[in-house]
Amino acid sequence: MNKEEKIPFVYKIFGATLGAVVMFLLEVVQIVIIAAAIIIPVRFFLVQPFIVKGASMEPNFFENEYLIVDEISYRFNDANRGDVVVFRPPTGVNDHYIKRIIGLPGETVEIKDGVISVFNDEYPNGVELREDYIEDYTSGHQRVTLSLNEYFVLGDNRDESLDSRKFGAVNEDLIVGKVWIRGLPFDRIGTIDLPYYSYND
Repeated sequence: MNKEEKIPFVYKIFGATLGAVVMFLLEVVQIVIIAAAIIIPVRFFLVQPFIVKGASMEPNFFENEYLIVDEISYRFNDANRGDVVVFRPPTGVNDHYIKRIIGLPGETVEIKDGVISVFNDEYPNGVELREDYIEDYTSGHQRVTLSLNEYFVLGDNRDESLDSRKFGAVNEDLIVGKVWIRGLPFDRIGTIDLPYYSYND
């Protein structure tokens, strides 16, 4: 093989200097295409970033915290009571909300005198839901029976939250995913654990 055959094709077309620039640009384009092939599916089908707005989830989530939302788990597993989810509100507002799942499909949720009771197959007479992660009183007086594809959601900061007490149950099709990781601020980085519920029937 002679020296001429080792010269890159673009060098022959553009010359040494311009050919080097073209080679560099081609490598950059190649890197961008490979990165896009990896990042785009992850971004649109597996995880999604979310920035908290407002005080409806305090003291557990504060405004401007950066969260990573798991979009894939609910395609294979049912949501759990206590999951913190991001969803599109049933009101049709072009926005995303963050709330906690309180009532599961098929259950009846009752709010009365500050107490949340859940009625299901395990507790047909109802069971009081004790929430150690909230600091205030759950206002309102209502009883809602959920269909087999609906969830009842509440904000952790009940006095500052627009949730299922106002706009009703959330259809599973509106749920984007569950909050998986808190990325910012740095002193609060970590995965989001499912709360433990103690019941009183």
